[in-house]
Amino acid sequence: MSYAVSMEVAGRTLTIETGKLANQANGSVTVRYGDTLLLVTACVAPTAREGVDFLPLTIDYEERLYAAGKIPGSFFRREGRPSQEGTLAARLTDRPLRPLFPKGFRNEIQVVITVLSADQENDPDILGIIGASSALCLSDIPFEGPVGATRLGYVDGAFVVNPTFPQLGNSKLDLVVAGTRDAIAMVEAGASEVSEEIVLEALRRGQEINQEIISLQEELIGLAGKPKTAFTVNGQADEGILSKVASLLGDRLYPAIFTHREKGEEDDTMRALRAEVTDRLGRDHPPKEVAAAFETLVKKELRSRIVQGSLRPDGRRPTEIRPISCEVSILPRAHGSGLFTRGMTQVITIATLGSMAETQKLDTIGPEETRRYMHHYNFPGYSVGEVRRTGGPGRREIGHGALAERALLPVVPGEAEFPYTIRLVSEVIGSNGSTSMASICGSSLALMDAGVPIRAPVAGVAMGLVMVEGGQYVVLTDIQGVEDALGDMDFKVAGTTQGITALQMDIKVKGITYRIMEEALRQALEARLFVLGKIRDTMAQPRPDLSPYAPRMLRITIPVGKIGAVIGPGGKTIRSIIEETKTTINVDNDGTVTIGSTSPEAAKRAVERIEMLTREAVVGAIYTGKVVRLMNFGAFVEILPGKDGLVHISEISEERVGAVEDVVKVGDEITVMVTEIDAMGRINLSRRAALLQGVPRGAGPGEGSAAGRPPFNRGGQGPEDDRPRGPRPPGNRPFSPGNRRPPSSRP
Repeated sequence: MSYAVSMEVAGRTLTIETGKLANQANGSVTVRYGDTLLLVTACVAPTAREGVDFLPLTIDYEERLYAAGKIPGSFFRREGRPSQEGTLAARLTDRPLRPLFPKGFRNEIQVVITVLSADQENDPDILGIIGASSALCLSDIPFEGPVGATRLGYVDGAFVVNPTFPQLGNSKLDLVVAGTRDAIAMVEAGASEVSEEIVLEALRRGQEINQEIISLQEELIGLAGKPKTAFTVNGQADEGILSKVASLLGDRLYPAIFTHREKGEEDDTMRALRAEVTDRLGRDHPPKEVAAAFETLVKKELRSRIVQGSLRPDGRRPTEIRPISCEVSILPRAHGSGLFTRGMTQVITIATLGSMAETQKLDTIGPEETRRYMHHYNFPGYSVGEVRRTGGPGRREIGHGALAERALLPVVPGEAEFPYTIRLVSEVIGSNGSTSMASICGSSLALMDAGVPIRAPVAGVAMGLVMVEGGQYVVLTDIQGVEDALGDMDFKVAGTTQGITALQMDIKVKGITYRIMEEALRQALEARLFVLGKIRDTMAQPRPDLSPYAPRMLRITIPVGKIGAVIGPGGKTIRSIIEETKTTINVDNDGTVTIGSTSPEAAKRAVERIEMLTREAVVGAIYTGKVVRLMNFGAFVEILPGKDGLVHISEISEERVGAVEDVVKVGDEITVMVTEIDAMGRINLSRRAALLQGVPRGAGPGEGSAAGRPPFNRGGQGPEDDRPRGPRPPGNRPFSPGNRRPPSSRP
């Protein structure tokens, strides 16, 4: 039997249904909003996974291009690995759900979100969160939900609930907030320099909608929910072992953690203590339980000392930032480079500029088809002193790169102002927390070093949280690795001096309050302004000129009807121009042509070739063309690519001509004047008129041609005036019986 519940959200119906599809899964639902429809399933392994000390949860987000009426563009014409958008949607679902599973649950869980229909208006990512929460709550899998999710926009000074894709194009805010009945569980946002007050109000409004969505899920759970399965807690430290480890360590744990130095020297002390505990107690107890007890005590000691004494492991106060240094132009041949160092976290970001032909083509279910600004993030093993296999980017790398990309997007100039494809690559060469925020700072430096006219530099900082029993907590500014690992929150905030451009919050507790959010945003603002000051001390504004190794872009506009002439059959013409001039050429549907080259001379040659292909014949203008066909009444001369005109036998010479072949042959180059373009677009030419203007016989291309000589004029008119002045030249008159031209001069 199937059950369905519905409610209105922002004027559209949200429907959650179960019992109709995928009934062999532990839990399954379909979620529909507008014409966007998702199938979400949840399955669990029957036994705990051995040898893991984490929750083995996997969220798979499957984009099916048939959902948007598209056929995949790959060679095999089928979906492959998830797109960046799919990976980000999977992470968006994972983050609010993971803290709500019971501690010590080690059975593998897989949630699969399949987009079956995408209406190109309603983003399916928040529906994935709602569907995953519903499927888990309906199943027998232990889960402490439900979770609601809402997107907030800010258009023309007003908040918009679940804005459509077109509305997001005009919105200053794109914020997703997920929450439980009691508190906020996750935040993800991109913004165009909005204030902290606007963000807090958006969070409040989003949580109000989330309460209604949670009630809707609870209604469905009451109709079709299954009893939860009992399970055995794994990975928890035994109280007896905890007591023995604490007794063995005595008071040595505190100085090992709180060394007043950043990550580095203290690792040797901690490793020595861990090895001692394992050797001494591992003979009588399982080594894994001894290790778990040691980590439990380390976490408890660190958290309690931070809250009670407001002192951090490296000796900083809660709002203190680690030492910062910035450099630019450290790579000699890169278009732009910036090195940002904060404590032991070190990131170098490289900016590369390319032509508009190098934009990224997107093969997704969303309405966006190309991307001209990209940010890629790499996190090699050596950045943390580890030996690790090198491969393609994982979900974490994709997520961090997308966050940095989103943070800089509001200040990157548009295509009309700066017609370049921009790629940033952040190489993490040292990590001790907050590398994504360091990537944002490095990006600002690299873009300004490359001469990209960004509106303002952007900086980012990561905020942490430590909570203990009794409601006490401390918000930490600029968290390092151990504070991220053992703390309760990683709240990343990026922006300019004018406002926030990106947010991302992950928590390890069930939720946090508005008060904590407000305090974290206030501290983040102070820290952001401090970091921006360091960036401005290094580079106050973008360089006035591009790197000599960066391509220069020229833009011209051609008639839309001439696009085919530039492209040529099967792209033959444009490819030949590219190969000959060694440039990049991109032609837009509106007739805008962008030519890129590191050589100004090559770009100029490409422009000349395109202009020749698209130039229209002008009455009174003089051209040097090639004879392409002979008739008994005259010769056809190609004066522009693909465009020829007739030189009547009476206009082929200053003397009387008996036969056309006596004067010109096919393949000859002759100089002619356009004397008439009739209503049908046919061109009449005169060689005699050109000779009367003093153009040498057989002038080569460029001499006496439209490219190198002004059009015919008299009376002192400038070359910009294409109309002939003064008396009509001999022969430049309409047909009459006296000029011996036949009534029809065309075959």
